Amino acid sequence: MTAQPRVTAPAPDLVRTTRSGEVRGVRERDVLAWRGIPFAAPPVGRLRFRAPQPPVPWAGVRDASRFGPAAPQDRVQFVGVDATTPLSEDCLTLNVIAPDGTAPGDGLPVLVFVHGGAYSVGSSREFPRQGETLVREGGIVYVSLNYRLGAFGYLDFSHWATDDRPFDSNLGLRDQVAALEWVRDNVAAFGGDPDRVTLSGESSGGNAVTTLMTVPRARGLFRGVVAQSAPPNAIYPPAVTQRWAGEFLELLAHDLSDDDLEATSVDDAADLLAGAPTTAIVRAASRLQLRTPDEDPGTICFSPVIDGDFLPERPLDAFKAGRAHPVPLVIGTNDREGSVFTGRRDILATTKPRIRAIFAATEKKARKAIKRHYPGLPDRPAALDFGGDYAFWFPSVKVAERHAVHQDVRFYRFDATTRILRTVGVDAFHGLELWAIYDRMGSAFGWAMSLLGGRRAFLRTAARTRSRWLEFVRTGAVADWPTYDPHRRRTLIIDVRDRVEHDPRGERRRAWQDFVPHV
Repeated sequence: MTAQPRVTAPAPDLVRTTRSGEVRGVRERDVLAWRGIPFAAPPVGRLRFRAPQPPVPWAGVRDASRFGPAAPQDRVQFVGVDATTPLSEDCLTLNVIAPDGTAPGDGLPVLVFVHGGAYSVGSSREFPRQGETLVREGGIVYVSLNYRLGAFGYLDFSHWATDDRPFDSNLGLRDQVAALEWVRDNVAAFGGDPDRVTLSGESSGGNAVTTLMTVPRARGLFRGVVAQSAPPNAIYPPAVTQRWAGEFLELLAHDLSDDDLEATSVDDAADLLAGAPTTAIVRAASRLQLRTPDEDPGTICFSPVIDGDFLPERPLDAFKAGRAHPVPLVIGTNDREGSVFTGRRDILATTKPRIRAIFAATEKKARKAIKRHYPGLPDRPAALDFGGDYAFWFPSVKVAERHAVHQDVRFYRFDATTRILRTVGVDAFHGLELWAIYDRMGSAFGWAMSLLGGRRAFLRTAARTRSRWLEFVRTGAVADWPTYDPHRRRTLIIDVRDRVEHDPRGERRRAWQDFVPHV
Protein backbone atom coordinates (compact mmCIF):
# COMPACT_ATOMS: atom_id res chain seq x y z
CA MET A 1 0.00 0.00 0.00
CA THR A 2 1.38 3.41 -0.99
CA ALA A 3 2.26 5.66 1.96
CA GLN A 4 0.24 8.84 2.26
CA PRO A 5 2.14 12.13 1.76
CA ARG A 6 3.30 13.96 4.86
CA VAL A 7 1.24 17.14 5.20
CA THR A 8 2.32 19.99 7.49
CA ALA A 9 1.36 23.56 8.24
CA PRO A 10 2.97 25.94 5.71
CA ALA A 11 6.01 28.14 6.31
CA PRO A 12 5.56 30.71 3.54
CA ASP A 13 9.21 31.34 2.61
CA LEU A 14 9.88 27.59 2.17
CA VAL A 15 6.67 26.65 0.35
CA ARG A 16 6.73 26.19 -3.42
CA THR A 17 3.84 25.36 -5.71
CA THR A 18 4.20 22.49 -8.19
CA ARG A 19 1.61 21.29 -10.67
CA SER A 20 0.69 18.51 -8.25
CA GLY A 21 0.50 20.57 -5.07
CA GLU A 22 2.48 22.62 -2.59
CA VAL A 23 5.71 21.43 -0.93
CA ARG A 24 7.51 22.78 2.11
CA GLY A 25 11.30 22.52 2.21
CA VAL A 26 14.02 23.24 4.75
CA ARG A 27 16.76 25.82 5.18
CA GLU A 28 20.12 24.36 6.20
CA ARG A 29 23.82 24.98 5.55
CA ASP A 30 23.05 28.14 3.54
CA VAL A 31 20.86 26.34 1.01
CA LEU A 32 17.16 25.65 0.56
CA ALA A 33 16.23 22.01 0.01
CA TRP A 34 13.06 20.18 -1.00
CA ARG A 35 13.29 16.40 -0.92
CA GLY A 36 11.17 13.42 -1.82
CA ILE A 37 8.94 15.25 -4.34
CA PRO A 38 6.99 12.79 -6.53
CA PHE A 39 7.59 13.33 -10.24
CA ALA A 40 5.41 10.38 -11.24
CA ALA A 41 2.70 8.18 -9.78
CA PRO A 42 3.89 5.24 -7.66
CA PRO A 43 4.75 2.43 -10.16
CA VAL A 44 2.91 -0.22 -8.17
CA GLY A 45 -0.08 -2.48 -8.71
CA ARG A 46 -1.27 -2.13 -12.31
CA LEU A 47 1.58 0.34 -12.95
CA ARG A 48 4.34 -2.17 -12.14
CA PHE A 49 6.46 -2.58 -15.31
CA ARG A 50 4.54 0.24 -17.01
CA ALA A 51 5.68 3.64 -18.26
CA PRO A 52 5.58 6.35 -15.56
CA GLN A 53 2.30 8.20 -15.15
CA PRO A 54 1.76 11.78 -13.87
CA PRO A 55 2.11 12.25 -10.12
CA VAL A 56 -1.01 11.99 -7.99
CA PRO A 57 -2.03 15.50 -6.78
CA TRP A 58 -2.26 16.14 -3.05
CA ALA A 59 -4.13 18.62 -0.89
CA GLY A 60 -2.47 20.90 1.64
CA VAL A 61 1.27 21.44 1.94
CA ARG A 62 3.44 18.35 1.60
CA ASP A 63 6.45 17.99 3.90
CA ALA A 64 9.52 17.89 1.61
CA SER A 65 12.18 17.80 4.32
CA ARG A 66 13.14 14.12 3.90
CA PHE A 67 14.35 11.97 1.03
CA GLY A 68 12.02 9.42 -0.48
CA PRO A 69 12.85 5.71 -0.35
CA ALA A 70 15.41 4.24 -2.73
CA ALA A 71 14.45 1.87 -5.52
CA PRO A 72 14.43 -1.84 -4.55
CA GLN A 73 17.95 -3.30 -4.78
CA ASP A 74 20.37 -5.79 -3.31
CA ARG A 75 22.09 -4.08 -0.37
CA VAL A 76 25.13 -6.39 -0.56
CA GLN A 77 25.85 -7.20 -4.19
CA PHE A 78 27.67 -4.45 -6.09
CA VAL A 79 27.66 -2.30 -2.94
CA GLY A 80 24.03 -1.23 -2.68
CA VAL A 81 22.57 1.35 -0.31
CA ASP A 82 23.16 0.88 3.42
CA ALA A 83 20.88 -0.91 5.84
CA THR A 84 19.30 2.33 7.11
CA THR A 85 17.97 3.40 3.71
CA PRO A 86 14.32 2.45 3.15
CA LEU A 87 13.49 0.66 -0.11
CA SER A 88 10.18 0.76 -1.95
CA GLU A 89 8.74 0.30 -5.41
CA ASP A 90 7.14 3.68 -4.70
CA CYS A 91 10.47 5.40 -5.38
CA LEU A 92 9.91 7.94 -8.15
CA THR A 93 10.85 11.11 -6.31
CA LEU A 94 13.37 13.88 -6.82
CA ASN A 95 15.14 16.52 -4.74
CA VAL A 96 15.80 20.21 -5.38
CA ILE A 97 18.51 22.39 -3.80
CA ALA A 98 18.73 26.17 -4.36
CA PRO A 99 20.82 28.97 -2.85
CA ASP A 100 19.39 30.50 0.31
CA GLY A 101 17.32 33.52 -0.65
CA THR A 102 16.27 32.11 -4.03
CA ALA A 103 12.73 33.01 -5.02
CA PRO A 104 10.38 31.66 -7.69
CA GLY A 105 11.19 33.13 -11.09
CA ASP A 106 14.85 33.95 -10.33
CA GLY A 107 15.88 32.03 -13.46
CA LEU A 108 19.04 30.32 -12.18
CA PRO A 109 20.76 27.67 -14.31
CA VAL A 110 19.83 24.09 -13.38
CA LEU A 111 21.96 20.96 -13.04
CA VAL A 112 20.13 17.61 -13.06
CA PHE A 113 22.16 14.62 -11.85
CA VAL A 114 21.50 10.94 -12.62
CA HIS A 115 23.22 8.59 -10.17
CA GLY A 116 25.21 5.52 -11.19
CA GLY A 117 25.36 1.96 -9.87
CA ALA A 118 25.22 -0.39 -12.89
CA TYR A 119 21.48 0.32 -13.16
CA SER A 120 21.08 -2.00 -10.19
CA VAL A 121 21.99 -0.06 -7.02
CA GLY A 122 22.25 3.50 -5.72
CA SER A 123 19.89 6.38 -5.08
CA SER A 124 19.68 10.16 -4.97
CA ARG A 125 20.08 10.06 -1.17
CA GLU A 126 23.32 8.07 -1.07
CA PHE A 127 25.34 11.21 -0.28
CA PRO A 128 22.74 13.44 1.41
CA ARG A 129 24.67 16.69 0.95
CA GLN A 130 25.63 16.09 -2.67
CA GLY A 131 25.13 19.20 -4.79
CA GLU A 132 25.17 21.66 -1.90
CA THR A 133 28.70 22.96 -2.59
CA LEU A 134 27.92 23.50 -6.28
CA VAL A 135 24.78 25.40 -5.30
CA ARG A 136 26.63 27.62 -2.82
CA GLU A 137 29.65 28.25 -5.06
CA GLY A 138 27.87 28.54 -8.40
CA GLY A 139 24.45 30.00 -7.69
CA ILE A 140 22.66 27.19 -9.49
CA VAL A 141 19.67 24.96 -8.78
CA TYR A 142 20.56 21.27 -8.34
CA VAL A 143 18.14 18.41 -8.96
CA SER A 144 18.75 14.73 -8.21
CA LEU A 145 16.36 11.87 -8.88
CA ASN A 146 15.53 8.25 -8.28
CA TYR A 147 14.54 5.88 -11.04
CA ARG A 148 13.62 2.20 -11.23
CA LEU A 149 16.59 -0.18 -11.08
CA GLY A 150 17.41 -3.78 -11.91
CA ALA A 151 14.56 -5.90 -13.24
CA PHE A 152 12.03 -3.19 -12.36
CA GLY A 153 13.64 -0.66 -14.69
CA TYR A 154 16.07 -2.37 -17.04
CA LEU A 155 14.71 -5.71 -18.20
CA ASP A 156 12.44 -5.71 -21.22
CA PHE A 157 9.34 -7.85 -20.60
CA SER A 158 7.37 -6.50 -23.56
CA HIS A 159 7.54 -9.94 -25.26
CA TRP A 160 5.41 -11.31 -22.41
CA ALA A 161 2.82 -8.52 -22.49
CA THR A 162 -0.87 -9.41 -22.80
CA ASP A 163 -3.98 -7.34 -23.44
CA ASP A 164 -4.82 -7.62 -19.77
CA ARG A 165 -1.27 -7.07 -18.51
CA PRO A 166 0.75 -4.79 -20.84
CA PHE A 167 4.45 -4.15 -20.17
CA ASP A 168 6.55 -1.22 -21.42
CA SER A 169 10.24 -1.17 -22.31
CA ASN A 170 13.04 1.10 -21.09
CA LEU A 171 11.30 1.92 -17.83
CA GLY A 172 14.32 3.46 -16.08
CA LEU A 173 14.98 5.63 -19.12
CA ARG A 174 11.32 6.66 -19.23
CA ASP A 175 11.51 7.57 -15.52
CA GLN A 176 14.43 9.89 -16.26
CA VAL A 177 12.49 11.59 -19.05
CA ALA A 178 9.52 11.99 -16.71
CA ALA A 179 11.80 13.66 -14.16
CA LEU A 180 13.16 16.01 -16.83
CA GLU A 181 9.59 16.87 -17.86
CA TRP A 182 8.84 17.64 -14.21
CA VAL A 183 11.85 19.96 -14.17
CA ARG A 184 10.60 21.70 -17.31
CA ASP A 185 7.16 22.21 -15.80
CA ASN A 186 8.08 23.04 -12.18
CA VAL A 187 11.67 24.17 -11.67
CA ALA A 188 10.81 27.86 -12.18
CA ALA A 189 8.89 27.72 -8.89
CA PHE A 190 12.19 26.83 -7.16
CA GLY A 191 14.16 29.63 -8.83
CA GLY A 192 15.45 27.62 -11.79
CA ASP A 193 15.30 28.37 -15.50
CA PRO A 194 13.69 25.48 -17.45
CA ASP A 195 15.47 26.68 -20.59
CA ARG A 196 18.93 26.43 -18.95
CA VAL A 197 19.03 22.80 -17.83
CA THR A 198 22.26 20.79 -17.94
CA LEU A 199 21.91 17.02 -17.63
CA SER A 200 24.71 15.12 -15.88
CA GLY A 201 25.36 11.53 -14.91
CA GLU A 202 28.14 9.21 -13.78
CA SER A 203 28.77 5.54 -14.69
CA SER A 204 25.38 4.03 -15.57
CA GLY A 205 24.08 7.56 -15.02
CA GLY A 206 26.57 8.59 -17.72
CA ASN A 207 25.11 5.90 -19.97
CA ALA A 208 21.69 7.35 -19.20
CA VAL A 209 22.60 10.88 -20.28
CA THR A 210 24.38 9.87 -23.52
CA THR A 211 21.40 7.65 -24.32
CA LEU A 212 18.92 10.43 -23.55
CA MET A 213 20.75 12.54 -26.11
CA THR A 214 19.26 10.16 -28.70
CA VAL A 215 15.78 9.62 -27.21
CA PRO A 216 13.27 11.61 -29.31
CA ARG A 217 11.00 12.38 -26.36
CA ALA A 218 13.91 13.97 -24.47
CA ARG A 219 14.56 16.58 -27.17
CA GLY A 220 14.41 20.10 -25.78
CA LEU A 221 14.50 19.04 -22.12
CA PHE A 222 18.17 20.01 -21.63
CA ARG A 223 20.63 22.35 -23.29
CA GLY A 224 23.90 20.67 -22.29
CA VAL A 225 25.20 17.30 -21.08
CA VAL A 226 28.01 16.12 -18.78
CA ALA A 227 28.80 12.39 -19.06
CA GLN A 228 31.28 11.12 -16.46
CA SER A 229 32.78 7.64 -16.89
CA ALA A 230 29.91 6.48 -19.08
CA PRO A 231 29.69 3.05 -20.77
CA PRO A 232 27.89 4.47 -23.84
CA ASN A 233 27.76 1.19 -25.77
CA ALA A 234 25.94 -0.76 -23.04
CA ILE A 235 22.76 -0.74 -25.12
CA TYR A 236 21.44 -3.94 -26.65
CA PRO A 237 18.99 -5.16 -29.33
CA PRO A 238 15.72 -6.89 -28.40
CA ALA A 239 17.04 -10.38 -29.21
CA VAL A 240 19.63 -10.05 -26.43
CA THR A 241 17.45 -8.33 -23.85
CA GLN A 242 14.59 -10.77 -24.42
CA ARG A 243 16.92 -13.67 -23.67
CA TRP A 244 18.01 -12.03 -20.41
CA ALA A 245 14.39 -11.37 -19.47
CA GLY A 246 13.55 -15.02 -20.13
CA GLU A 247 16.43 -16.18 -17.95
CA PHE A 248 15.23 -13.84 -15.22
CA LEU A 249 11.73 -15.30 -15.36
CA GLU A 250 13.14 -18.79 -14.92
CA LEU A 251 15.18 -17.63 -11.92
CA LEU A 252 12.17 -15.89 -10.44
CA ALA A 253 9.94 -18.96 -10.83
CA HIS A 254 12.60 -21.12 -9.22
CA ASP A 255 12.98 -18.67 -6.34
CA LEU A 256 9.24 -18.88 -5.69
CA SER A 257 9.41 -22.70 -5.68
CA ASP A 258 7.20 -22.70 -8.74
CA ASP A 259 9.26 -24.98 -10.96
CA ASP A 260 6.18 -26.46 -12.59
CA LEU A 261 5.11 -23.06 -13.87
CA GLU A 262 5.89 -22.40 -17.52
CA ALA A 263 7.52 -19.16 -16.52
CA THR A 264 8.40 -18.03 -20.02
CA SER A 265 4.98 -18.61 -21.54
CA VAL A 266 3.14 -15.37 -22.16
CA ASP A 267 0.15 -15.79 -19.86
CA ASP A 268 2.04 -17.38 -16.97
CA ALA A 269 4.91 -14.89 -17.14
CA ALA A 270 2.53 -11.95 -16.98
CA ASP A 271 0.91 -13.34 -13.85
CA LEU A 272 4.29 -14.13 -12.33
CA LEU A 273 5.60 -10.59 -12.85
CA ALA A 274 2.40 -9.02 -11.56
CA GLY A 275 2.25 -11.05 -8.37
CA ALA A 276 5.87 -11.67 -7.38
CA PRO A 277 7.01 -10.07 -4.11
CA THR A 278 9.46 -7.21 -4.42
CA THR A 279 12.17 -9.15 -2.56
CA ALA A 280 11.88 -12.12 -4.90
CA ILE A 281 12.33 -9.89 -7.95
CA VAL A 282 15.42 -8.36 -6.38
CA ARG A 283 16.89 -11.79 -5.57
CA ALA A 284 16.34 -13.11 -9.09
CA ALA A 285 17.82 -9.94 -10.58
CA SER A 286 20.94 -10.34 -8.43
CA ARG A 287 21.41 -13.91 -9.63
CA LEU A 288 21.07 -12.83 -13.24
CA GLN A 289 23.60 -10.04 -12.74
CA LEU A 290 26.07 -12.43 -11.12
CA ARG A 291 26.16 -14.85 -14.04
CA THR A 292 25.91 -12.47 -17.01
CA PRO A 293 29.58 -11.33 -17.00
CA ASP A 294 30.68 -14.94 -17.55
CA GLU A 295 27.90 -16.01 -19.89
CA ASP A 296 28.00 -12.81 -22.00
CA PRO A 297 31.43 -11.24 -21.37
CA GLY A 298 31.62 -7.50 -21.81
CA THR A 299 27.89 -6.92 -21.42
CA ILE A 300 25.72 -5.46 -18.65
CA CYS A 301 22.34 -7.20 -18.37
CA PHE A 302 20.54 -4.19 -16.87
CA SER A 303 20.70 -1.68 -19.70
CA PRO A 304 18.47 0.16 -22.17
CA VAL A 305 17.09 -1.76 -25.14
CA ILE A 306 16.89 -0.54 -28.72
CA ASP A 307 13.14 -0.99 -28.87
CA GLY A 308 12.64 0.91 -32.15
CA ASP A 309 10.22 3.28 -30.46
CA PHE A 310 11.28 5.07 -27.30
CA LEU A 311 14.92 4.35 -28.19
CA PRO A 312 14.85 3.93 -31.97
CA GLU A 313 18.53 3.17 -32.64
CA ARG A 314 21.88 2.46 -31.05
CA PRO A 315 23.06 5.79 -29.59
CA LEU A 316 26.55 5.48 -31.11
CA ASP A 317 24.93 5.18 -34.54
CA ALA A 318 22.80 8.25 -33.85
CA PHE A 319 25.90 10.21 -32.83
CA LYS A 320 27.68 9.14 -36.03
CA ALA A 321 24.77 10.22 -38.22
CA GLY A 322 24.32 13.55 -36.43
CA ARG A 323 20.89 12.56 -35.09
CA ALA A 324 21.76 13.16 -31.42
CA HIS A 325 20.20 16.24 -29.84
CA PRO A 326 22.14 19.39 -30.80
CA VAL A 327 23.59 20.30 -27.40
CA PRO A 328 27.17 20.81 -26.17
CA LEU A 329 28.78 17.90 -24.35
CA VAL A 330 31.41 17.41 -21.65
CA ILE A 331 32.53 13.79 -21.56
CA GLY A 332 35.48 11.90 -20.14
CA THR A 333 36.80 9.08 -18.02
CA ASN A 334 39.24 8.50 -15.19
CA ASP A 335 42.83 7.32 -15.55
CA ARG A 336 42.20 3.75 -14.41
CA GLU A 337 38.50 3.05 -14.75
CA GLY A 338 38.74 -0.68 -14.16
CA SER A 339 41.00 -0.75 -11.12
CA VAL A 340 38.22 -1.23 -8.53
CA PHE A 341 36.04 -3.71 -10.43
CA THR A 342 36.90 -6.64 -8.22
CA GLY A 343 35.00 -8.62 -5.58
CA ARG A 344 31.38 -7.47 -5.44
CA ARG A 345 32.01 -5.14 -8.39
CA ASP A 346 33.37 -7.88 -10.65
CA ILE A 347 31.17 -7.26 -13.70
CA LEU A 348 33.68 -6.19 -16.40
CA ALA A 349 35.70 -8.25 -18.87
CA THR A 350 38.59 -8.68 -16.44
CA THR A 351 39.02 -12.46 -16.08
CA LYS A 352 40.87 -14.81 -18.43
CA PRO A 353 37.74 -16.59 -19.74
CA ARG A 354 35.91 -13.29 -20.33
CA ILE A 355 38.86 -11.70 -22.11
CA ARG A 356 39.40 -14.88 -24.13
CA ALA A 357 35.76 -14.74 -25.29
CA ILE A 358 36.14 -11.13 -26.44
CA PHE A 359 39.41 -11.94 -28.20
CA ALA A 360 37.73 -14.82 -30.05
CA ALA A 361 35.53 -12.34 -31.90
CA THR A 362 38.45 -10.29 -33.22
CA GLU A 363 41.20 -10.66 -35.81
CA LYS A 364 44.58 -12.05 -34.82
CA LYS A 365 46.50 -8.94 -35.89
CA ALA A 366 44.22 -6.71 -33.81
CA ARG A 367 44.61 -9.01 -30.80
CA LYS A 368 48.37 -8.76 -30.93
CA ALA A 369 48.22 -4.97 -31.19
CA ILE A 370 45.88 -4.58 -28.23
CA LYS A 371 47.97 -6.88 -26.03
CA ARG A 372 51.00 -4.62 -26.50
CA HIS A 373 49.13 -1.86 -24.65
CA TYR A 374 48.30 -4.07 -21.66
CA PRO A 375 51.55 -5.85 -20.71
CA GLY A 376 50.83 -8.99 -18.73
CA LEU A 377 47.30 -9.46 -20.11
CA PRO A 378 45.22 -11.43 -19.12
CA ASP A 379 46.71 -11.18 -15.63
CA ARG A 380 45.96 -8.30 -13.29
CA PRO A 381 46.36 -5.34 -13.14
CA ALA A 382 46.49 -5.30 -16.95
CA ALA A 383 43.16 -7.14 -17.11
CA LEU A 384 41.46 -4.48 -14.98
CA ASP A 385 42.71 -1.71 -17.26
CA PHE A 386 41.63 -3.67 -20.33
CA GLY A 387 38.13 -4.16 -18.93
CA GLY A 388 37.82 -0.51 -17.92
CA ASP A 389 38.94 0.76 -21.32
CA TYR A 390 36.61 -1.67 -23.10
CA ALA A 391 33.56 -0.55 -21.12
CA PHE A 392 34.21 3.14 -20.48
CA TRP A 393 37.15 4.84 -22.16
CA PHE A 394 37.04 3.75 -25.79
CA PRO A 395 33.23 4.05 -26.22
CA SER A 396 33.44 7.53 -24.63
CA VAL A 397 36.10 8.47 -27.16
CA LYS A 398 33.76 7.36 -29.96
CA VAL A 399 30.90 9.47 -28.60
CA ALA A 400 33.20 12.49 -28.36
CA GLU A 401 34.66 12.20 -31.85
CA ARG A 402 31.26 11.63 -33.47
CA HIS A 403 29.33 14.36 -31.65
CA ALA A 404 32.21 16.81 -32.13
CA VAL A 405 31.49 16.87 -35.87
CA HIS A 406 28.13 18.49 -35.09
CA GLN A 407 28.39 20.24 -31.69
CA ASP A 408 30.99 21.51 -29.22
CA VAL A 409 32.54 18.71 -27.19
CA ARG A 410 35.01 18.95 -24.32
CA PHE A 411 36.87 15.78 -23.42
CA TYR A 412 38.73 15.10 -20.17
CA ARG A 413 40.74 12.47 -18.34
CA PHE A 414 40.72 12.64 -14.55
CA ASP A 415 44.17 11.64 -13.26
CA ALA A 416 44.12 13.31 -9.83
CA THR A 417 44.53 10.94 -6.90
CA THR A 418 46.21 10.68 -3.50
CA ARG A 419 49.25 8.83 -2.21
CA ILE A 420 47.35 6.03 -0.49
CA LEU A 421 45.31 5.31 -3.62
CA ARG A 422 48.52 4.97 -5.62
CA THR A 423 50.03 2.78 -2.91
CA VAL A 424 47.15 0.31 -2.97
CA GLY A 425 47.18 0.30 -6.76
CA VAL A 426 43.81 1.82 -7.68
CA ASP A 427 45.02 5.32 -8.66
CA ALA A 428 42.31 7.53 -10.23
CA PHE A 429 39.62 4.84 -10.15
CA HIS A 430 36.07 4.73 -11.48
CA GLY A 431 33.97 7.30 -9.62
CA LEU A 432 36.83 9.16 -7.92
CA GLU A 433 35.97 12.42 -9.70
CA LEU A 434 32.71 12.48 -7.72
CA TRP A 435 34.73 13.20 -4.58
CA ALA A 436 36.10 16.29 -6.33
CA ILE A 437 33.08 17.61 -8.21
CA TYR A 438 30.57 16.92 -5.46
CA ASP A 439 32.86 17.82 -2.54
CA ARG A 440 32.75 14.44 -0.79
CA MET A 441 36.17 14.81 0.83
CA GLY A 442 34.55 15.40 4.21
CA SER A 443 33.16 11.86 4.19
CA ALA A 444 34.84 8.95 5.98
CA PHE A 445 36.32 7.68 2.72
CA GLY A 446 37.44 11.21 1.81
CA TRP A 447 39.50 11.39 4.99
CA ALA A 448 40.75 7.81 4.61
CA MET A 449 42.09 8.49 1.12
CA SER A 450 44.11 11.37 2.60
CA LEU A 451 45.92 9.34 5.27
CA LEU A 452 49.29 9.26 3.51
CA GLY A 453 49.09 12.79 2.14
CA GLY A 454 47.86 14.54 -0.98
CA ARG A 455 44.67 15.96 0.48
CA ARG A 456 45.42 19.65 -0.10
CA ALA A 457 46.52 19.07 -3.68
CA PHE A 458 43.40 17.03 -4.38
CA LEU A 459 41.18 19.72 -2.86
CA ARG A 460 42.81 22.37 -5.06
CA THR A 461 42.20 20.19 -8.12
CA ALA A 462 38.63 19.65 -6.95
CA ALA A 463 37.98 23.38 -6.70
CA ARG A 464 39.27 23.98 -10.25
CA THR A 465 37.16 21.12 -11.58
CA ARG A 466 33.99 22.37 -9.89
CA SER A 467 34.65 25.82 -11.31
CA ARG A 468 34.80 24.42 -14.85
CA TRP A 469 31.70 22.30 -14.37
CA LEU A 470 29.82 25.33 -13.06
CA GLU A 471 30.98 27.50 -15.97
CA PHE A 472 29.61 24.88 -18.35
CA VAL A 473 26.28 24.77 -16.47
CA ARG A 474 25.99 28.55 -16.61
CA THR A 475 27.20 29.17 -20.18
CA GLY A 476 27.43 25.90 -22.10
CA ALA A 477 31.18 26.46 -22.62
CA VAL A 478 34.45 26.63 -20.64
CA ALA A 479 36.83 29.43 -21.60
CA ASP A 480 40.14 27.71 -20.75
CA TRP A 481 39.15 24.29 -22.08
CA PRO A 482 39.55 23.86 -25.87
CA THR A 483 37.00 21.82 -27.77
CA TYR A 484 37.62 18.29 -28.98
CA ASP A 485 37.68 17.26 -32.62
CA PRO A 486 38.53 14.01 -34.44
CA HIS A 487 41.85 15.40 -35.68
CA ARG A 488 43.60 17.23 -32.83
CA ARG A 489 41.67 15.43 -30.05
CA ARG A 490 42.55 18.05 -27.43
CA THR A 491 41.91 16.56 -24.01
CA LEU A 492 41.99 18.23 -20.59
CA ILE A 493 44.08 16.14 -18.20
CA ILE A 494 42.84 16.95 -14.69
CA ASP A 495 45.65 16.47 -12.18
CA VAL A 496 47.76 18.37 -9.64
CA ARG A 497 48.55 20.64 -12.58
CA ASP A 498 45.91 20.60 -15.28
CA ARG A 499 47.11 20.45 -18.86
CA VAL A 500 45.79 19.94 -22.38
CA GLU A 501 47.18 17.05 -24.42
CA HIS A 502 46.59 16.20 -28.05
CA ASP A 503 45.29 12.66 -28.50
CA PRO A 504 46.59 11.17 -25.24
CA ARG A 505 47.11 7.41 -25.56
CA GLY A 506 46.61 7.78 -29.29
CA GLU A 507 48.33 4.52 -30.19
CA ARG A 508 46.11 2.67 -27.74
CA ARG A 509 43.04 4.37 -29.24
CA ARG A 510 44.04 3.25 -32.75
CA ALA A 511 44.60 -0.31 -31.50
CA TRP A 512 41.11 -0.33 -30.01
CA GLN A 513 39.65 0.95 -33.28
CA ASP A 514 41.03 -2.09 -35.07
CA PHE A 515 40.12 -4.40 -32.20
CA VAL A 516 36.42 -3.40 -31.97
CA PRO A 517 35.65 -1.63 -35.26
CA HIS A 518 31.90 -2.14 -34.69
CA VAL A 519 31.91 0.30 -31.74
